[in-house]
Amino acid sequence: MAESTATPKPRFRMPHTLVIVGSLIVLVLALSWVIPSGTYERIDKDGRMVTVPGTYQQVEKLLLGPQWLLTSPLKGFLDGALIIAFLFVIGGAFAIVQETGSIDFAIRRVTAALTHHPALEKLTIPVLMVIFSLAGSVFGMAEETIPFVLIFVPLAISLGYDSIVGISIPFLGAAAGFAAAFFNPFTVGVAQGLSGLPLYSGLGYRVITWFVGTTVIVAWVMIYAAKIKKNPKASPVYELDRAREKPDDPHDGAVPAWTKRHAAVLSIFAICMGLLVWGILRKQWFIEEIGALFLAMGLVMGVVAGLGSSRIASAFVAGAKDMVTVVMIIACGRALLIIAREGQVLDTILYASSQAISGLPTVAAAWLMFLVQSGINFFIHSGTAQAALTMPIMAPLADLVGLTRQTMVYAFQLCEFINPILPTSAVTMGVLGMARIPWETWARWFFPLMLVLMGLSLLLLIPPVLMHWGPF
Repeated sequence: MAESTATPKPRFRMPHTLVIVGSLIVLVLALSWVIPSGTYERIDKDGRMVTVPGTYQQVEKLLLGPQWLLTSPLKGFLDGALIIAFLFVIGGAFAIVQETGSIDFAIRRVTAALTHHPALEKLTIPVLMVIFSLAGSVFGMAEETIPFVLIFVPLAISLGYDSIVGISIPFLGAAAGFAAAFFNPFTVGVAQGLSGLPLYSGLGYRVITWFVGTTVIVAWVMIYAAKIKKNPKASPVYELDRAREKPDDPHDGAVPAWTKRHAAVLSIFAICMGLLVWGILRKQWFIEEIGALFLAMGLVMGVVAGLGSSRIASAFVAGAKDMVTVVMIIACGRALLIIAREGQVLDTILYASSQAISGLPTVAAAWLMFLVQSGINFFIHSGTAQAALTMPIMAPLADLVGLTRQTMVYAFQLCEFINPILPTSAVTMGVLGMARIPWETWARWFFPLMLVLMGLSLLLLIPPVLMHWGPF
């Protein structure tokens, strides 16, 4: 029998996010030629322009030329200049913080303290996951969890657990904080800034969300870990873990000793986080002040850590460079808004959407926004990019259907709970690749937890709707 020479079909690969957004620009321009033009009346309310329900009317059709495909992204840079500058500064500042090694050092010291004392071993999972959750909530830790897989997979196996527990400690810990964030500048900060909300407003309920979300995820991992410790063969990665020749810990178990420099650097970080809380709550700091604080924190921590001026500069540039893709997406996201606004079809889209949603109870409308954002998250899993694309539409839509913009931002934020299962997420696939766990195995394990988190998100959305969570 002749051997088949058929070439296997290549697996589908998701296009780059910029390709998706660029295609949307073309689509929106084409739609602007066929969608009727119309306008709402707008009034100034507390320093922001608000759409007035019931004032929509059609106007004479306005056609934009094809040159808008190229000019709209440039206008988008100008339109989102403050947010773009903020992201460059944040990216550079946190790259300096990472370069000091202070975060890695602190986590390794806590790990050593817990695992070297048998009485404290039961605290290993909850304490470490809470630390990672705080990191995800405060400064958007995501990609930074990938290197920690090399530490926590062998640690978990040595404690009688499996590699799923090993990646869950840093990955799901940070994911819990990222989704239930109270400070995260890359999701909450950007979304609120684009929606015209005071930066980091609504802090109290977000802290409650962080506590609840983190507790649920930590409890899930702890219950699973206890099950595996009792019966290792119940692990879906049992054979994979047995096949590992030796732990992949690049540090060979060595834990660096405390130094005065470590203590000073971490103290500066703690002080700056305290200043951040004080400035937001007492002084109503906005993007400029918060960005300046993060920049100062990075520079001072770099100096105290002894990095040297050139190394600090290099780290800052590398961190800012990592923001280029996100910044381009923000500019293109603003371009979508600019085309729809200049073609006078944005209000028509808002009118049609509000008509579809307005018949729903406000709680159901909030749930629908959450589900829509969750669907978009599959294609655009960067929280910052998704905020840039959706906030300009969702914010005025919330005004029209009787939801506060704060609730709308919250619905967007909660959709991050599904990120750990997305095969389109570079972080998810990077973590799984580092641990050598097939995505299908991980997805089967995480799927029940994802359903729980989605149900939790729907429940958490009810109080903000009922109490008309402000501002706006």
